[in-house]
Amino acid sequence: MPPICRNAVLGVATLLDHLVDRAANAVVITPIRAARLGDWLKAQPASVQRWVKNVDFQARPGNTCLVPTGDGKIDRVLLGVDEGLDRWSAAGLPAALPAGAYQLDGEAGFDATAFAFGWAVGGYRFQRYKDADKVLARLIWPQGADRAVVTRLVNALFLGRDLINTPASDMGPAELASAVKAVAKTHKAKYREIVGDDLLKQNYPTIHMVGRASSRAPRLIDLRWGSEGPKLTLVGKGVCFDTGGLDLKSGSYMRLMKKDMGGAALMLALAQAIMDAKLKVRLRLLVPAVENSVSGNAMRPLDIVKTRKGITVEIGDTDAEGRLILCDALAEAENDKPDLIIDAATLTGAARVALGTEMPALFATDDDLADALLLQGRTQDDQLWRLPLNKSYRRLLDSKIADINNCSESGYAGAITAALYLQEFLTPGTTWMHIDSMGWNVSSRPGRPEGGEALGLRALYAFIADWAKPKGKASAKIIAKTPVPRPAPRKPQVSRLRRR
Repeated sequence: MPPICRNAVLGVATLLDHLVDRAANAVVITPIRAARLGDWLKAQPASVQRWVKNVDFQARPGNTCLVPTGDGKIDRVLLGVDEGLDRWSAAGLPAALPAGAYQLDGEAGFDATAFAFGWAVGGYRFQRYKDADKVLARLIWPQGADRAVVTRLVNALFLGRDLINTPASDMGPAELASAVKAVAKTHKAKYREIVGDDLLKQNYPTIHMVGRASSRAPRLIDLRWGSEGPKLTLVGKGVCFDTGGLDLKSGSYMRLMKKDMGGAALMLALAQAIMDAKLKVRLRLLVPAVENSVSGNAMRPLDIVKTRKGITVEIGDTDAEGRLILCDALAEAENDKPDLIIDAATLTGAARVALGTEMPALFATDDDLADALLLQGRTQDDQLWRLPLNKSYRRLLDSKIADINNCSESGYAGAITAALYLQEFLTPGTTWMHIDSMGWNVSSRPGRPEGGEALGLRALYAFIADWAKPKGKASAKIIAKTPVPRPAPRKPQVSRLRRR
């Protein structure tokens, strides 16, 4: 198995070589849970017992203890790990350990796939503009690790992160389209895009309306792959930068708006993983890609647009642009009568207030599929939380002169009203999931550095791998198999945060 390959679309490093097939003089890493540390120490020489006691190693998750040999070299690394299936304790090791080769202690009873995944994601660096300042420690692939699964998901995750982390100066609608085109070429998928005024000619008026003020032409990106299995259509919000339009964001709210194409990055990463695994689905990916800018022809508050669906929309806020480009894309998505539509977007600040930055909000029209995705989220340690499509809030989107307003004047239920807006453009009975995500790690944790993040990727991949299987088949192989307890929900707060 070759080293994990980075997606070369963005001009970043193309090899992630800190997982290797073999290496000389590899130091053994022994994962230990705190409750078992005492028993492990009893079986060790007195010198090891004294050393571990003197450095006060308690085997807390992620903590390490470098056990020396008599001549001062590293004899072994002790790694504190969490109870259950722990993906993240190993993630800090590639950068924290001295350069060299390491191998997992095969007698420790630790899940080899989870360890390899943690080590792999711990090596992520966004290196397009700055070289890494440290040589990463290398790990010999653990015996029994599912290399294909680790490689597939890590490649997809890194693609999503790289896309989001790239500044808008180098990641406009055309560059996002190039990234999709490159993935399509790799997997022999069909690709097309509709650009600029052709959007009007082919009846995508809201995508054109949002993107027309930018010097970089808006477009609808369309990828198709697969010839058998259920039809799956993915839709990703591709706002490559969001000024807020004429309802201009303040500097603090505009600062991170390069990440406003995080939904597109997530859906492209997911599509890549699906195609790499050759799942039996008929896949379609739709990405409306725009830049929401300010100029003389920018859309104005209280303008009205007739959408692809034929529904007229009053523009209550030009900063609620994501749902405008998505509504045309969702109307197009229905043309194929897919078995499932999933869209993802960095859509509302309200979802972040309710659930925080690390847990995307899920809206769904099918309870069983929603439960299946939520279960995979808990299993994968990549959680989402379901919010309701509360029909009574639809009145908050009423317009006096159009069929619907693109936002509510109320400061309440912002994530729900945004989802209800999108649902208006789908035929009743359509099986649909909507994911409202932050798309960004606001602080660094092992394996999850501050910056762009494809939140929900592992959960979505595992869910689709199972969903695509014929009934009666065993569950698809995924990184994690041990469910973790459902956390208590955070109490939502009321806020009038700016829309994303």
